[in-house]
Amino acid sequence: MIEKKHIGMKLPVYKATAEAGQLRFFAKSIGETNPIYIDEAAARDAGHPGLPLPPTFLFSLEFQIPSSAWRDELGIVTSRILHGEENFQYHRMAYAGDTLQFETHIADIYDKKGGALSFVVRESKVSNQRGEHVADLRSVLVHKNA
Repeated sequence: MIEKKHIGMKLPVYKATAEAGQLRFFAKSIGETNPIYIDEAAARDAGHPGLPLPPTFLFSLEFQIPSSAWRDELGIVTSRILHGEENFQYHRMAYAGDTLQFETHIADIYDKKGGALSFVVRESKVSNQRGEHVADLRSVLVHKNA
């Protein structure tokens, strides 16, 4: 089981830039047909300064956090994890070229199935390069304990 003493643990701050090519690829892969997510001219015609991030794209950026030290500290074995859930609360739009900062902490840890499964809840505040609050993310990682 993953110990609850890790609740409140802050992960290293992570920054990522939303690249236009990534946004187009992501939009196509999720079946997004609105041209504002693929065509810069369509995005500008709709009043956006550039390609907006498609819904849920922030999760894919957060998923790229290079450091696994926090997982090691919690005793998480990569081959035993599943993605449990995610949700987003958006405060403003983010666009291609924005550098986004993720400030993440472990919000909760709980067990189910008599300790066979541990659930690790992470919450992230996402801000852009101007320090504007873009979104709050919440994701749940499920760990199958030995």
